[in-house]
Amino acid sequence: MGRVTERRRVVRIRGGVAGTRPDTLVTEEPLEIRLNGKPLAITMRTPGDDFALAAGFLVSEGVLGSAADVRAVTYCEGATEDGSNTYNVVNVQLAPGVEVPDITLERNVYTTSSCGLCGKASLDAVRTATRFPQSPGAADAPGAVRIPVGLLGELPDRLRAAQKVFDRTGGLHAAGLFSADGELLDLREDVGRHNAVDKIVGRALRAGLLPLTDAVLLVSGRASFELAQKAVMAGIPVLAAVSAPSSLAVDLALESGLTLVGFLRGANMNIYAGEERILL
Repeated sequence: MGRVTERRRVVRIRGGVAGTRPDTLVTEEPLEIRLNGKPLAITMRTPGDDFALAAGFLVSEGVLGSAADVRAVTYCEGATEDGSNTYNVVNVQLAPGVEVPDITLERNVYTTSSCGLCGKASLDAVRTATRFPQSPGAADAPGAVRIPVGLLGELPDRLRAAQKVFDRTGGLHAAGLFSADGELLDLREDVGRHNAVDKIVGRALRAGLLPLTDAVLLVSGRASFELAQKAVMAGIPVLAAVSAPSSLAVDLALESGLTLVGFLRGANMNIYAGEERILL
């Protein structure tokens, strides 16, 4: 398994004085995800929780919905010409009877790019693919998650306090899974926001916890369509971000019943959809 951080020589200038010293950097390496032995996608990630990352990615693809759908997840030996194992190729073997989807080029682009397909096509794709649908108005339903606005405002500080690798590198995104009463249930860090979320979702799938209907997902950057998609596909009712959402993320939240919060900074925030879940 590759290391999460690496050391590099850097010229450091402070107050006009230059000196050399080692610096700690976050590791970035490619991960190829294969499904039943066939290449499916490549993502740049921070090594660690690779099996969870692959599983979470396949949840967002609509391939997996429970741990029973997976027969095995393994690193691929002989992934290089000399037969060595780089730990950068993961194969997910589906359980007998689980249908292998026909993942077209269009669908693969939609799920792996940062912007996705434009407009209605991408919204329809998520709405029809999720196994854990929440209809618009679900935030008002009896038993729905409710979180006090003051507690929600405390979550970014709790997330930041738990980011151990960020403290050493300053170069990682984080995704945190919280209970409705503010308990940090899981935290993953990665060079990519989407990878951190996939690791969260994949770990939940492997633990038999999907759908995450009582959870709040907090991300350390902006809320893109892709991250909203991953929340919807995992049955997560609340997605919060410390930065801005995209217009398509807001459209998806409104159509799917997802509560979407942006610019979450202490007592300040914007609620773009599903405000019924936030207790003011």
